[in-house]
Amino acid sequence: MNETFGTTGIRRRLQYKGWFASKAGRNYPIDLSGMKILLLPLALLASASSLLAQAVNTTPDIPRAPASMSILDALRTAGPVMYVLVALSIFSVMLVVVYLMTIRRGAVVSTGFMATADALLRKRDHLGLLAVSNRHGEAIARVVQKVLDFTTKNPNADFQQVREIAETEGTRVASSLNNRVTYLADIGMIAPMLGLLGTVIGIIRSFGALGADLGSARYVALSKGISEALVNTCAGLAIGIPAMMFYAIFRGRVQRLISDLESACTHILALLSVQYDKKSERTPVLLEDEF
Repeated sequence: MNETFGTTGIRRRLQYKGWFASKAGRNYPIDLSGMKILLLPLALLASASSLLAQAVNTTPDIPRAPASMSILDALRTAGPVMYVLVALSIFSVMLVVVYLMTIRRGAVVSTGFMATADALLRKRDHLGLLAVSNRHGEAIARVVQKVLDFTTKNPNADFQQVREIAETEGTRVASSLNNRVTYLADIGMIAPMLGLLGTVIGIIRSFGALGADLGSARYVALSKGISEALVNTCAGLAIGIPAMMFYAIFRGRVQRLISDLESACTHILALLSVQYDKKSERTPVLLEDEF
């Protein structure tokens, strides 16, 4: 009995352990696989971080590129021709500002002066108009001043002489306006030629660096010479092109002002011619009365 009970108990315990193992094998594999899935990304992140740390530690230091040269530094290292180009650029800007203030209709022919001159000439007040012309600075005022100064000093002069005086003074004023504008045209032609001179000097220095025994510094000197040549070319064109553009603008304005000046002179001479015609008509009558 004892042996039978002992063997039977052992068998039952072994069957119980097997049943428990079989139940555990059927009921818990899903939980174990889920834990594996959750732990897999963590393992990948850990390995990736370790590899990245090794790559950062083993990467060699890359030298930084030198800072690019500013425009001011390029102008300073462009050679002696650049100083002349900078002076030309300043002079051209000053000319443009002065022409904007002086080459305008109010400085050549003003409406106020023409109205005053018309009224005084119809009243035959030549001395009053002469005083007004001395106070005004317009171009037409200078022409009227010359004409009236001649007529007051030469009362017996004929109208043809007065016309010649007016035409001469008008031509002088028109030539002065044209000559003032041509300075911009001169700068527009000179600046590119100076830029070409700087370009040639820079190329000469580059070829001199190629022929010199400087080692690795030869390439640095070569690049400096080429940079000098290109900067001078760019500066010459940057000064010459705007100068020619403003010359074309002011030349058209001067031509319009000269046309206005000619029209004003024609009006003044027409009023004077009427007075001279009346004077010539009264002269024979006075002679007949004397006889």
